Amino acid sequence: MTAALDTHLLVGAFVDELGRCGVRDACTSPGSRCAPLVLAFARDGALNAHSHVDERCAGFFALGLAKASGRPVAVTCTSGTAAANLLPAVIEADEARLPLIVLTADRPPELRDVGAGQAIDQLKLYGDAVRWFFEVGTHAASERALRWVRALACRAVAEATGERPGPVHLNWPLREPLAPGGPVEIPAGRAGRQPWVARERPPQETAALGDLVPDGARAVIVAGRSERPLVAVAEVARACGYPLLADPLSGARRGPAAVAHYDLLLRDPGIGGTLRPEAVIRVGDLPTSKPLRAWLAELADVPQVAIDPAGAWQDPDGVLWRSVRADPARLVPGAAAPPGWLEAWREADARIAQRVAAVIKNAGLSELGVARALGELLPAQATMLVAASMPVRLIESVWPARDDPPRVLANRGANGIDGTVSTAFGVRAGSAAGPVAALLGDLALAHDAGGLLAASRLGLAVTFVLIDNGGGGIFDHLPVAAESDVYEAHIATPTGIDFERLAGAYSLDYARPAAPERLGELLAGALAAERSTLLHVAVERAAGVELQRRLVAAALS
Repeated sequence: MTAALDTHLLVGAFVDELGRCGVRDACTSPGSRCAPLVLAFARDGALNAHSHVDERCAGFFALGLAKASGRPVAVTCTSGTAAANLLPAVIEADEARLPLIVLTADRPPELRDVGAGQAIDQLKLYGDAVRWFFEVGTHAASERALRWVRALACRAVAEATGERPGPVHLNWPLREPLAPGGPVEIPAGRAGRQPWVARERPPQETAALGDLVPDGARAVIVAGRSERPLVAVAEVARACGYPLLADPLSGARRGPAAVAHYDLLLRDPGIGGTLRPEAVIRVGDLPTSKPLRAWLAELADVPQVAIDPAGAWQDPDGVLWRSVRADPARLVPGAAAPPGWLEAWREADARIAQRVAAVIKNAGLSELGVARALGELLPAQATMLVAASMPVRLIESVWPARDDPPRVLANRGANGIDGTVSTAFGVRAGSAAGPVAALLGDLALAHDAGGLLAASRLGLAVTFVLIDNGGGGIFDHLPVAAESDVYEAHIATPTGIDFERLAGAYSLDYARPAAPERLGELLAGALAAERSTLLHVAVERAAGVELQRRLVAAALS
């Protein structure tokens, strides 16, 4: 048996076993050393192989797929700096607890550290950002080795989808020849496409609020980012009469208990009186809102309980009293708030909602207006990927509460803007039904412009709503904006890109709404189209800062 055939038999058995373990998608990028892995993914009939020309785009596309589908996604690349380009996506997958199976091709041991081309140290390249690292080695395709490599695939999936999901890294040293030179028949696995090793998991634990909060206590529920919409949490809040302060990324900003404008409401220093809680229940990640985080930090003397299936430690201010390892989706009521508690929050929220609507209406086409319009106009079956910088803060501030909100996702594990475009396309590929939109700024689009190739190469339709304010608008709200001698060139960094020409270069449809009502018309058309569209909303950065000031002033008046 030749070395080439050994390689392809082992790689083919590994890829076949990934499919048996529930992997449905793999992302590839070009290269010579990775050819055995790429060929196996592309020719495996049970997997969808998504081709990319850029490893960083491939990594973030895989990330979006995992977000949308909830399943582990494989991504492979050739040796050298190609593997390093996957690092940002691996870090985000680690922080966001998303299952990626990263397969890096490598030079065999005899070609390492001897001056061979495209050979870097790839052992434990991603450090502690992965749940598990394994150096596969080079083997003859014996019967025993084929059993072992199938078990290896099962373990890779099990480690990626374990109690705390995340990325795993398998480094594959591969010897030439790297092409099989003909068809390769992979020895069969277990009958009925059963996995070689089935991993049994205990059922998720259930938490009852009656065990965590005294009956009659004035409690609030705070819901942060969750890849699975926390619909059950909204129902529990309603049943208990607890105000629900839910980031749109939680999927829980819905129902009669949702308080949509807490980001503005909690800026009021007088909030500590009538609306001061006696207990706080936290589910999901900590929300983005700084006023909410500051308010929670001020409640150090109030019992705060975090509920998380992996027992994640999210307590930067040291104010948690208890951490409960349970599934928020299985949270059940069992206590009730006193009469009037929820109503007091709802009345305060309603007052601010009226003021927010008036300020946004008078502003014409604006950043806040775009964020609000998407919250009102996106259909329930839609999914929106929002960039992790200013856009995610805009939607948290003004996104309305709805009974049927669209799903909202973001790369808020490490909070970077890199890979936003590619993540959006991955979300599209992993969404079973409904349109996909992405809300992002001009820097996020420029940062991942190469990701737009997925529109034509993979035939995917995403509606990109671009807020173009000529640079990094978030920095205008920060103290660094006062450093006028270097601020514009080195911090705000306007790109000067002609976005209509950019859209044309990547085969996207393009439209530039000039009024709020026109945005709604164009959005509806773009969501129904079979091609990707760039809706270009041009605004002034200074106007955005002033509008935010007016909004806060109106909320506190």
